Amino acid sequence: MKAHLLYIEDDESLSFVTRDNLELEGYKVTWCKDGKEALEKIDKEHFDLYILDVMLPEMDGFSLAQRIREYDTQVPILFVTAKSLKEDRLHGLRIGGDDYITKPFSIEELILKIEIFLKRRLIVQAESPKVQELGIFEFDHHNLVLCSPEGERILTQKEADLLNYFLRHKNQLVRRSAILKTIWGQDDYFLGRSLDVFISRLRKYLRAEKRIKIENVHGIGFRFLVNE
Repeated sequence: MKAHLLYIEDDESLSFVTRDNLELEGYKVTWCKDGKEALEKIDKEHFDLYILDVMLPEMDGFSLAQRIREYDTQVPILFVTAKSLKEDRLHGLRIGGDDYITKPFSIEELILKIEIFLKRRLIVQAESPKVQELGIFEFDHHNLVLCSPEGERILTQKEADLLNYFLRHKNQLVRRSAILKTIWGQDDYFLGRSLDVFISRLRKYLRAEKRIKIENVHGIGFRFLVNE
């Protein structure tokens, strides 16, 4: 088995087809039809990735994602939804989601996103030292921990991957398209909006260190400036 996925979807026909295809790929899939049932599973088992429908009985996917983050701050959350409004997407990302896939979707696209999330940690772990110093901060990418004199913050996988990418390219101009393709797996408008949300989060987390700045380069990308 490649990994254990928790899949929450109230459409039984869709969930049957999706589970069948994921299991053919070698994944172990636990399916729940509503958020309440999912919380009971989370109490008892470990999962490597969460796939959440947004419109669910008992508890909607956004509320469920917030509850999941109370249990697990590290494992990726992938929303699968028919809601395509920008506001819905940004809200999902702000509360701790890592990515979106919009219904109707192809199984191939879903599998690709799952593989990207599960493989990325191994790749970046090999490329980075265990703990990196960043002014008053210490960053442990493998364990998703950002430490400062004020305390310890647990990052999401996507937050940690983005900060690690910036550290590998500090004081360099990095293009939005390159970040999106490396961290999100593809470059499109909605993922670009997602990137902006995660940039805002990192700025907030790092604001205590005045020697660090994430600079916008209009129409091109960003510079992660570190005055050492």
